[in-house]
Amino acid sequence: MKSIILASQSPRRKQLLEWAEIKFSIVVANTKEQIPTDIPLTEVPIFIAREKAQVVQEKTNKASIIIAADTIVILENEILGKPKDRVEAINFLTKLSNKTHQVITGVVLLKSDKEIAFAETTLVEFHGLTLEQIEFYVDEYRPYDKAGAYAIQEWIGVVGIKKVVGDFYNVMGLPISRVVQELDKF
Repeated sequence: MKSIILASQSPRRKQLLEWAEIKFSIVVANTKEQIPTDIPLTEVPIFIAREKAQVVQEKTNKASIIIAADTIVILENEILGKPKDRVEAINFLTKLSNKTHQVITGVVLLKSDKEIAFAETTLVEFHGLTLEQIEFYVDEYRPYDKAGAYAIQEWIGVVGIKKVVGDFYNVMGLPISRVVQELDKF
């Protein structure tokens, strides 16, 4: 297989590619992640992933396959991004408590002029969370680099998630089985 580059510094995406036994290198894409106001919320992660892939392609060999991804959490038509601080993280988790939300990961695979782009959606339902549980999680796990202020594979996922409909690994940040299928097309 050709050289593969992961355009991400996410330890979770790195881990998922390693679990799939894909050989890759990492090149971080520093993008502004400014979202145009005229695109539907569900297309935001593909837009951001495409931006990351293009930036990395400019820095590297065009013969490489670049994998870029972005994950968002949507609750009631609102994107809950990465919380800026403790207060916002607590606010996000309070909103998610006892509700179902969408986790959408946009993925772009880019090699030269060939692009494969797709989005995977997973529904996640939380149990009712107490303020004590939320504060414990935020203080112990500091989820400031995670969309929606949580990681499904951490304590909050083990005790707080009632149901997952769709790809579990998508919630971790990369629908890895679909990525492997799409890589085969190159």
